[in-house]
Amino acid sequence: MNLELALRMCEAAVKQAAREGALVSVAVVDAGGHLVAFQRMDGARITGPVLAPGKAYTAVAHGMPTADLAPLVLPGGELYGLPGDRYVCFGGGVPLGGSGDERGAGGVVGAVGVSGGTVSQDVACAEAAASLREGHSRIYQ
Repeated sequence: MNLELALRMCEAAVKQAAREGALVSVAVVDAGGHLVAFQRMDGARITGPVLAPGKAYTAVAHGMPTADLAPLVLPGGELYGLPGDRYVCFGGGVPLGGSGDERGAGGVVGAVGVSGGTVSQDVACAEAAASLREGHSRIYQ
Protein backbone atom coordinates (compact mmCIF):
# COMPACT_ATOMS: atom_id res chain seq x y z
CA MET A 1 0.00 0.00 0.00
CA ASN A 2 1.33 3.43 -0.86
CA LEU A 3 -0.01 6.96 -0.55
CA GLU A 4 -0.67 7.43 -4.27
CA LEU A 5 -2.86 4.32 -4.49
CA ALA A 6 -4.58 5.10 -1.19
CA LEU A 7 -5.52 8.59 -2.38
CA ARG A 8 -6.86 7.16 -5.66
CA MET A 9 -8.94 4.70 -3.66
CA CYS A 10 -10.37 7.52 -1.56
CA GLU A 11 -11.31 9.40 -4.71
CA ALA A 12 -12.97 6.29 -6.21
CA ALA A 13 -15.06 5.86 -3.07
CA VAL A 14 -16.06 9.54 -3.05
CA LYS A 15 -17.10 9.36 -6.72
CA GLN A 16 -19.21 6.28 -6.01
CA ALA A 17 -20.75 8.06 -3.01
CA ALA A 18 -21.77 10.95 -5.26
CA ARG A 19 -23.44 8.45 -7.63
CA GLU A 20 -25.17 6.85 -4.64
CA GLY A 21 -26.29 10.20 -3.22
CA ALA A 22 -24.34 9.62 0.00
CA LEU A 23 -21.93 11.78 1.99
CA VAL A 24 -19.13 9.58 3.30
CA SER A 25 -15.78 9.38 5.00
CA VAL A 26 -13.16 7.04 3.53
CA ALA A 27 -10.09 5.51 5.17
CA VAL A 28 -7.35 3.36 3.65
CA VAL A 29 -4.98 1.43 5.91
CA ASP A 30 -1.87 -0.65 5.29
CA ALA A 31 -1.30 -4.29 6.29
CA GLY A 32 -0.67 -3.25 9.90
CA GLY A 33 -3.92 -1.32 10.13
CA HIS A 34 -2.13 2.05 10.07
CA LEU A 35 -3.93 4.92 8.35
CA VAL A 36 -2.45 5.81 4.96
CA ALA A 37 -5.15 8.14 3.61
CA PHE A 38 -8.44 9.62 4.76
CA GLN A 39 -11.05 11.84 3.10
CA ARG A 40 -14.31 13.21 4.44
CA MET A 41 -16.88 14.67 2.07
CA ASP A 42 -18.32 18.07 2.97
CA GLY A 43 -21.42 17.49 5.06
CA ALA A 44 -20.57 13.89 5.96
CA ARG A 45 -21.65 12.64 9.38
CA ILE A 46 -19.47 13.28 12.41
CA THR A 47 -19.14 9.54 13.03
CA GLY A 48 -17.19 8.93 9.82
CA PRO A 49 -13.73 9.84 11.10
CA VAL A 50 -14.10 7.09 13.73
CA LEU A 51 -16.11 4.45 11.87
CA ALA A 52 -14.34 4.50 8.47
CA PRO A 53 -10.85 3.83 9.90
CA GLY A 54 -12.42 1.29 12.27
CA LYS A 55 -13.99 -0.60 9.39
CA ALA A 56 -10.69 -0.58 7.48
CA TYR A 57 -8.77 -1.77 10.56
CA THR A 58 -11.29 -4.54 11.21
CA ALA A 59 -11.20 -5.71 7.58
CA VAL A 60 -7.40 -5.91 7.51
CA ALA A 61 -7.19 -7.53 10.95
CA HIS A 62 -9.57 -10.33 9.99
CA GLY A 63 -8.87 -10.51 6.25
CA MET A 64 -12.55 -10.37 5.42
CA PRO A 65 -15.23 -7.78 4.67
CA THR A 66 -16.79 -6.28 7.76
CA ALA A 67 -20.25 -7.13 6.40
CA ASP A 68 -19.30 -10.81 6.73
CA LEU A 69 -18.27 -10.30 10.36
CA ALA A 70 -21.62 -8.86 11.43
CA PRO A 71 -23.42 -12.17 12.02
CA LEU A 72 -20.35 -13.63 13.76
CA VAL A 73 -20.38 -11.01 16.54
CA LEU A 74 -24.05 -11.39 17.43
CA PRO A 75 -24.98 -13.32 20.58
CA GLY A 76 -24.26 -16.98 19.91
CA GLY A 77 -21.84 -16.18 17.09
CA GLU A 78 -18.26 -17.45 16.97
CA LEU A 79 -16.87 -13.98 17.66
CA TYR A 80 -19.49 -12.74 20.12
CA GLY A 81 -17.95 -10.07 22.32
CA LEU A 82 -15.26 -9.13 19.80
CA PRO A 83 -16.23 -5.51 19.11
CA GLY A 84 -14.03 -3.09 20.99
CA ASP A 85 -12.90 0.46 20.45
CA ARG A 86 -11.22 -0.27 17.08
CA TYR A 87 -13.52 -2.99 15.72
CA VAL A 88 -16.48 -2.05 13.56
CA CYS A 89 -18.42 -5.11 12.43
CA PHE A 90 -20.96 -3.89 9.90
CA GLY A 91 -20.66 -3.34 6.17
CA GLY A 92 -18.23 -0.88 4.62
CA GLY A 93 -14.80 -2.40 5.30
CA VAL A 94 -13.07 -4.39 2.53
CA PRO A 95 -9.63 -6.05 2.71
CA LEU A 96 -7.18 -5.62 -0.15
CA GLY A 97 -5.25 -8.53 -1.59
CA GLY A 98 -1.67 -8.39 -2.76
CA SER A 99 0.60 -10.26 -5.08
CA GLY A 100 2.77 -13.00 -3.62
CA ASP A 101 5.85 -10.79 -3.54
CA GLU A 102 4.08 -8.13 -1.47
CA ARG A 103 2.83 -10.22 1.43
CA GLY A 104 3.20 -13.95 1.68
CA ALA A 105 1.20 -15.84 -0.91
CA GLY A 106 -1.17 -13.06 -1.90
CA GLY A 107 -2.37 -12.13 1.60
CA VAL A 108 -3.89 -8.89 2.84
CA VAL A 109 -1.88 -5.73 2.12
CA GLY A 110 -4.39 -3.20 3.44
CA ALA A 111 -8.07 -2.33 3.58
CA VAL A 112 -10.54 0.40 2.81
CA GLY A 113 -13.32 1.53 5.12
CA VAL A 114 -16.29 3.74 4.27
CA SER A 115 -18.90 5.25 6.57
CA GLY A 116 -21.69 7.78 6.21
CA GLY A 117 -24.25 6.23 3.92
CA THR A 118 -26.49 3.24 4.38
CA VAL A 119 -24.69 -0.05 4.85
CA SER A 120 -25.28 -0.93 1.18
CA GLN A 121 -23.96 2.48 0.06
CA ASP A 122 -20.88 2.12 2.27
CA VAL A 123 -20.22 -1.34 0.83
CA ALA A 124 -20.64 -0.09 -2.76
CA CYS A 125 -18.21 2.78 -2.13
CA ALA A 126 -15.66 0.50 -0.45
CA GLU A 127 -15.90 -1.99 -3.32
CA ALA A 128 -15.40 0.84 -5.85
CA ALA A 129 -12.23 1.86 -4.02
CA ALA A 130 -11.00 -1.71 -3.63
CA SER A 131 -11.51 -2.42 -7.33
CA LEU A 132 -8.44 -0.28 -8.00
CA ARG A 133 -6.38 -2.88 -6.18
CA GLU A 134 -6.03 -5.92 -8.43
CA GLY A 135 -6.97 -9.19 -6.80
CA HIS A 136 -8.71 -7.74 -3.75
CA SER A 137 -11.83 -9.83 -4.09
CA ARG A 138 -10.00 -13.16 -4.28
CA ILE A 139 -8.72 -13.11 -0.72
CA TYR A 140 -12.12 -13.59 0.91
CA GLN A 141 -14.01 -15.73 -1.57
